[in-house]
Amino acid sequence: MRAIVLGLCTAMVLVVGTAGAQMPLPATKPPDGATLFKQQCAVCHTLNLSEPMRQGPPLTKVVGRPAGKAEGFKYSDALSKADFAWDEPRLDAWLTNPQAVVPGVVMAYRQAKPETRAAIIAYLKEQN
Repeated sequence: MRAIVLGLCTAMVLVVGTAGAQMPLPATKPPDGATLFKQQCAVCHTLNLSEPMRQGPPLTKVVGRPAGKAEGFKYSDALSKADFAWDEPRLDAWLTNPQAVVPGVVMAYRQAKPETRAAIIAYLKEQN
């Protein structure tokens, strides 16, 4: 009987010992810009000029486009008076906090994660 008890205790020690071991986590995949755009932006924005306007302007060819100047979209007074073109740093700042870039705008979306902003911006650049 003693041999069986010792055998069970040894087995329990082995199980407990391996349970505490740190297993490396698999590398995380970088966020996919197309998926993130669909999840976080497409509710208000489209990338297809043939689709009806949504709450926000179409983002087709937004990189390099003057802010507040998409044809057919009615911008807020604040954004229609903006005097810059959309580039990567400006888009990054915009996605972080639109009101800090153009006070008085109505866009409520904010994205705190730099990797998410970068993926969305890269995807928008691909659409140019």
